[in-house]
Amino acid sequence: VQLQASGGGLVQAGGPLRLSCAASGGTFSNYAMGWFRQPPGKEREFVSSITRSGGSTLYADSVKGRFTISRDNAKNTVYLQMNSLKPEDTAVYYCAADYIRGGTGWEPKYWGQGTQVTVSS
Repeated sequence: VQLQASGGGLVQAGGPLRLSCAASGGTFSNYAMGWFRQPPGKEREFVSSITRSGGSTLYADSVKGRFTISRDNAKNTVYLQMNSLKPEDTAVYYCAADYIRGGTGWEPKYWGQGTQVTVSS
């Protein structure tokens, strides 16, 4: 499966931004999907994940209550709605996929290219 993330940009602190990740080359509903991010100078970290049906979601503590992951299996797309953004959310955001969803230490098999999110204070 190939993944293409989009929607990154520059936003002021407190503002919203929505990321999208379009999948192709596979049966989208067969994959659990996730979002990860890599802040400048830091390791990549888990942000959120969603099961194949969309019935279960998981969030990192740092984004819980502010970010919402969702998916549209008819459009082969997963979304990350980010609200109340903070400067510390600045990072390259990656979408990822695998057949089985793991926990916060999940290391998916398939990765898209990143999209930059910059939050100004």
